[in-house]
This record gives sequence, structure tokens and C-alpha cells, in this order.
Amino acid sequence: MAQIDEYFRYLIETKGSDLHLSEGQPPKIRVHGAVSPIPGQDVLQGESFKNLLAEICEPKAFQRYLETGDLDFAYEMDEDSRFRCNYLKQQNGLGAVFRLIPTEIASLESLGVPEKVKEFGHMRSGLVLVTGPTGSGKSTTLAALLDYININFNRHIITIEEPIEFVHRNKKSIITQREVPIQTPSFSDGLRASLREDSDIVLVGEMRDLETISLALTAAETGLLVFGTLHTNNARKTVDRIIDVFPANQQSQVRTMLAASLRGVVAQLLCKRVDRPGRTAVHEIMFATPAVSAIIREGATQKLYDVITGGKNEGMQFMDESIWSKLREGMISPQEAYMKAIDKTRFKKFLPAELSHLGDASGESPMEH
Repeated sequence: MAQIDEYFRYLIETKGSDLHLSEGQPPKIRVHGAVSPIPGQDVLQGESFKNLLAEICEPKAFQRYLETGDLDFAYEMDEDSRFRCNYLKQQNGLGAVFRLIPTEIASLESLGVPEKVKEFGHMRSGLVLVTGPTGSGKSTTLAALLDYININFNRHIITIEEPIEFVHRNKKSIITQREVPIQTPSFSDGLRASLREDSDIVLVGEMRDLETISLALTAAETGLLVFGTLHTNNARKTVDRIIDVFPANQQSQVRTMLAASLRGVVAQLLCKRVDRPGRTAVHEIMFATPAVSAIIREGATQKLYDVITGGKNEGMQFMDESIWSKLREGMISPQEAYMKAIDKTRFKKFLPAELSHLGDASGESPMEH
């Protein structure tokens, strides 16, 4: 048993989500969004801390981390406990953050994801983007969607992840999981290879550079169903981000490609609950209707707001509508609704008097940028 497992056990017992270890600090955990030190623990330092981190890491990878200052991998303590590990260097020395990955893949229903999202699993080709800031549950939602496909369809699904978080067992589908940089050097290499691996569906863990985004668009055009993630928090920003990655002289061509291949966007944020401990997900959902495709081709993404708010019958949902329904149900506070909303004015009137100044400095939330 590794020495670090004691911290992991404590994390699991307290129903925490993340463990933070930093040289010069005591160990800390995050429970329901708030970070606090583990009681009765000393400050982590020196050689003993370095050995603590090295113990669960492959020696070559640890050496690379000491040289470069960054490392991502997954660690399995036992068959019920997997962790996503990120090693880093900080001003006082070494550091690491561990995220507990549930080994049971939750269903879309239990996550509170709208029923309509299942339709993306029925599609045969195109690009579907699941977006949101770091830690908003994108991977969990995508794992649930892949599991839904795995239970209901005979497909070959390839995932390219850094690291592999949820381990999928074959049900009706065959699932091939590849980890960057262990089984494939990069997302773009893995995606390029998947075109030759008789795949029906490819999940790209992160679409962060021009080459990966370009390949994802091509794969979607050639008949694969591609699921990808981006760190944007609504549908309009997602479309803008994809197009802005390309040089100006290619953007009109990319708009045409995206208009043809995009099937939809699911943007997700997590809101702190007030009715009980924990967090609840809110969603913006856009399906690529002919109107959406025309807007993308024109480059007039400001018009997407009207199409999404007017597309309720097609299952579309604007982020603020989702936030509004959670506020109305008493699941989240007016402050939380206000901070996460896109159109602040709608929620400002619900703020308690002492917080109403929140909206005066800026019309945007900190999440927007």
C-alpha cells in the first residue's frame, strides 16, 4: 500500500472530490466546492514529499515531471477508486492535485442531463461538442453518453484522453481507449489514426489546437461521429472559439465546414446547491437546425441566442433558462444564479439588497472570460 493512499482514503470517507498536496503546505481536500486542510497533518516538505509523489508514478514519467514541471496520469488505488493525477511545480517546490474519478459510470438521468441529449447518441456522423469550464463535469456527462451508446448500439468507439478517466467495459459496442501520451503521442495523432481504425465514434478529450480541431472537422465530414470538449461556457462562444483558432484567410471555409458538420453543443456549468450539500448541473443545448447552420455560415453568431430561445420545440435550451428553473425550484441561491447567468439583468432583482451592487461594476460574470 502506498503511503499516499491514507490521504485518498480520507478523501473518500469525507465525500471529497479533490486532494491538494503542495510543498510548504499541509494536505488539503475539496468537499462540495470548498477547500480545507486535513486536520492534524504536518506541512509537506523535502525528500519525504518527493518520495510520496514518486511512489505511485512510473519512474520514467516521474523523471520527465522533474524536468518539465508538469505531468498528467491516472492512478488506481483499488478497483473502486481511481484518481486523475496532475503533478506540477509551484513557488515552494513540488505540488499535485488529485481528482477522484467515480468508477461507476452514472446514467444521463441520474446526472440530471436533459433527455434530449440522448439524441446525440443516435447520430451516425458529425461533430458534437460538450463544453464548460474546468471541473464542470464535461467528462462525466460524456462518459454517461458513451455508456448510453454502449448499452443500445453496436458501434466501435475510440476515446483519446489525457488521462483515461472512466474505464468503459464493452457492452453492445466495442470501446478502445487510448491515453495521451502513453498509447498515442497527441490528440491529433490519435484522431488521425482513428480514421484508419474502422471506428464509428471518436471521443477527443480536448480540442485545444488548430491541428486537432481541423482533423475533428474533417473526421466529422467524412462520416464519423466525433465528440469533443472545449472550455467555453455557451453555444455562441463555442462556435466563435472553433472559428477563431484558424487564420483569418481560412475562416470563411471553416465556417462552411462547421455549418455542415456541427450537430450540436451541450454547454454545462455546476451550481452550488442550497437545498442540500452538493452541486447541480445546468445546461445550454443547441441542435444544428438549418437556421443554426445558416447563421454559422454567415458568421453572425450573435443571432444564435434568438434561435436557441426560440427552439424549445426542437429541445433547445438557453443556459439562463436552465439556471432560472433551478432557482425557481429552490435548488440554488439568487447569488449563484446571478454569478453563473449570461444575461445578468434578469437575475439581479432577486439578489438580497446587500448584494445588489454586484451587477454595477460589470455586466459579465467572472465565468465569461
